[in-house]
Amino acid sequence: YTTIGEGTTIYPSASIGTKTQDLKFRGEKTYVTIGKNCEIREFVTINSSCQESSIVSVGDNCLIMAYAHVAHNCTVGKGAILGNNATLAGHVTVDDYAIISAFTPIHQFSRIGSFAMIGGMSRVTHDVPPYTLGAGIPFKYGGLNIIGLKRHGFSLKTRQELSKAFTLMFRSKLHPTEALRIIENECEPLPEIKNWLNFCRETKRGLMGLQGIVAMREEEYSDENLEMEENALSKKS
Repeated sequence: YTTIGEGTTIYPSASIGTKTQDLKFRGEKTYVTIGKNCEIREFVTINSSCQESSIVSVGDNCLIMAYAHVAHNCTVGKGAILGNNATLAGHVTVDDYAIISAFTPIHQFSRIGSFAMIGGMSRVTHDVPPYTLGAGIPFKYGGLNIIGLKRHGFSLKTRQELSKAFTLMFRSKLHPTEALRIIENECEPLPEIKNWLNFCRETKRGLMGLQGIVAMREEEYSDENLEMEENALSKKS
């Protein structure tokens, strides 16, 4: 079942609400909802959800450029832009006003934060925090999406506080948990800072640039590894 919002334009050869490519699908009723005033360009594919209890949702005022793909159980927020051949795997969430540039795949279950911008021909395998700018293989952050934030009317004070949060999170040598604690205590309690904190704390796949850091540190100091180090030292002595 597919619902198309008022004012949305769908261009030739686009496919909306077609059967999911998820092999677990067993023929249930499935749903796609497209918001108002969207532009869905040529050869875009938006698959249906893979269970009756789920939905594929595209918000109002989105631009989905030619050959982009939105897979099962994805959620695309309002005002988001998907460039040509941008590819969302299943269960991806793209928050409001995020931009994913051309030829960029997003790994399943990943989340792209609001007002983030991802450059073309990148590869995204984990979550990307809101308000950031990044690109490449391997993926690297360029800082905040300053131009995008200015265009959307974010104040200088807000941009400065977000810059502090970004620096603590990605440019310091602090453990992410400690960085988030400092951000919460030292940055102004703006809605954008709260959004940053919530996003980073709620991540399930880990953040691009920080994924695995906790696991690596836990492994480094595990009892098993310490025992192995002690045995190695004993043999040397």
